[in-house]
Amino acid sequence: MAELTAAPGFQPRLGACPACDAAPLAQRLAERAEAALPQNLILSLPDAHCALCISQVETALLAHPGVRSARVNLTLRRVTVDAPGLQASDLIPLLARAGHVAHELDPDALSSTAADRAGRDLLMRIGVAGFAMMNVMILSVAVWSGAEAATRDLFHWISGAIALPTVAFAGRPFFASAWTSLKARQLGMDVPISLALILASAISVSETAQSGHHAYFDAAVMLCFFLLVGRYLDHRTRAIAKSAAAELTALEVPRATLISDVVERTVPVADLRPGDVIRVRPGGRVPADGIIVDGTSEIDRALLTGETLPVAAAPGLALSAGEVNLTGPLVLRVTAAGRDSSLSRLTALVEAAENARGRYTSLADRAARAYSPAVHLLALSSFAGWLWASGDLRLALNIAAAVLIITCPCALGLAVPAVATSASGRLFRRGLLIKDGTALERLAEVDTVVFDKTGTLTLGQPRLLDPAAIPAELRGVARALADGSSHPLSRALAEGLADTAPATLQDLREQPGRGVTARWLGLRVSLGRADWLDVPRDDAPTLSSWLAVEGRPALRLDFADRLRPGAEDCVARLLADDRRVILLSGDRAAPVAALARQLGVQEWRAGVSPVEKADAVAALSDAGHKVLMVGDGLNDTAALARAHASISPASALDAARVASDMVLTGQDLTPVAEALVIARQATRRIRQNFAISIGYNVVAVPIALLGLATPLIAALAMSISSITVTLNALRLGGRAR
Repeated sequence: MAELTAAPGFQPRLGACPACDAAPLAQRLAERAEAALPQNLILSLPDAHCALCISQVETALLAHPGVRSARVNLTLRRVTVDAPGLQASDLIPLLARAGHVAHELDPDALSSTAADRAGRDLLMRIGVAGFAMMNVMILSVAVWSGAEAATRDLFHWISGAIALPTVAFAGRPFFASAWTSLKARQLGMDVPISLALILASAISVSETAQSGHHAYFDAAVMLCFFLLVGRYLDHRTRAIAKSAAAELTALEVPRATLISDVVERTVPVADLRPGDVIRVRPGGRVPADGIIVDGTSEIDRALLTGETLPVAAAPGLALSAGEVNLTGPLVLRVTAAGRDSSLSRLTALVEAAENARGRYTSLADRAARAYSPAVHLLALSSFAGWLWASGDLRLALNIAAAVLIITCPCALGLAVPAVATSASGRLFRRGLLIKDGTALERLAEVDTVVFDKTGTLTLGQPRLLDPAAIPAELRGVARALADGSSHPLSRALAEGLADTAPATLQDLREQPGRGVTARWLGLRVSLGRADWLDVPRDDAPTLSSWLAVEGRPALRLDFADRLRPGAEDCVARLLADDRRVILLSGDRAAPVAALARQLGVQEWRAGVSPVEKADAVAALSDAGHKVLMVGDGLNDTAALARAHASISPASALDAARVASDMVLTGQDLTPVAEALVIARQATRRIRQNFAISIGYNVVAVPIALLGLATPLIAALAMSISSITVTLNALRLGGRAR
């Protein structure tokens, strides 16, 4: 009998039969095989922006035991980590020490950000139509040059063999859309387009079969090519936008550490119930709403409330899902989880706001409502009139086809996307990336601009105001204490004293939520909060920390958030252009008021919650204002989605960036004011393009109705109008005035 060999490390139970232990052995082998499979973690990197960031992130992660691989996607600002047995909370502190903020993303919630298949499909059809158009045009040259009889017929049949499959394949997006419209008993823009393609192809086959002098295969393929180009440009202006609600869902922590009978185990957040006790490690994101029952730490609420400084956390403090635990381990009793959490409620608010804004009707859509029925009526009238007048079905069909082609909404279809593409390029060169197809039109209507404070008007990076105010003999002590803490003000202090050598300290300890203490020359020295050091706290507009040396009065250290470059110029230009400017912030009243005075903003509110911020934007909209929201945090996401138009910095949280219509790619805020000017210019170009399209139809349609234009001439005229519209759109490339 063959001897059973256990896997390495497997110890059978004493006195047990090996054969009876086959199931446990198989289970362990299965678990070992499962552990060998890739277990990828996806982390968001909001501040990653260059090749150096890629190197720093990947190097920091690969240095950790247990990390097999780490790949950064700079476009999506994400890193995928193959790390069996590790959790995001194990890796986030590593990246923090390397100088990079990271958040865990749920891969299941990111499935909607798959590759752009529709865009690739349109590009493929454009390539096929363009290649076929060039070949058919070459064959048509022979016909135009005087080919007769069998030679002409041969070239026509070869052209048909190229054109018919091309129109059937490349025109499928129009045919499918037209069929959907007809089933819904509607006349969409793709119905006349499809009829024009079908009629041009059918008449060409008929003419070729009857050995006619003219076939219009080149017109059909040319028409299909230009229409696909317009469709792709329109697709590109729309396809970049993604659902902010999906990104908010991805930000929700997918797992939590549940404490049950003193045993810790990892469970899906969806399994949490009110009353459960969970542990949140330093650097981890709070997975559910709850009350702290044990531990002290500091909580980063900037993404939810916009507060500049971390908040001290102690038993009894209520925490919300999505907040970040900075320094010490915490034990929470869950009060709300899953769909009942504050983050989920915010997600629902964003979804509702996005749906409301998605009902905005563009100029092109409004024009299409009147244009499509008119085209059908005109073509039908021309067919009936010529059939009644001449009795010649062939002539009536040719004229009806010419009318359909010459009125084909190619120029109308290019009117908006051509301008949007030109304006997008101009804005991108100025530092703004446009994401939504109707953003320019909505931006041109803006009369009120609402700014967030932290991370938007400011950089969210405190700086030491007056290093010289620290006595020379204490600067080394302050530097050493600052080096021993991860608090944002400690990091700013260390940066402000970068040219000072740190003093030698003993017994350095950090007390989460309070500060850091040590011994220096036998004296106790401390750096931290005013209340921890028994210093009376005031409501000064500056951020502050306190340096205390035993036997001396505590020394106040003042900090200020760095103003974003171009903020003053941007606000000044908006006010000069008669825009209403409002500052809404979740930060304290004193620093918000100081910033408002510095920028000349008369209207401001402090301590505003995410829901209150969204409600304020909604109230302005209900009062008839067209609001532009500029914000960067999770607390701004609902307001960004509810505003008439919105802009976020590239450094913003992922969810805030996707909720916005435009992304500020650099630090300079000046392009925000310039975007309003460019948007007005773009809207004027769109209206000019509509005028060109209408003027072309006013001239060309009577010619077609009189029978003076063949389908080929109609296709050429349509192409000229499309090129004219595109050239007018390119005029938008000049400087903002």
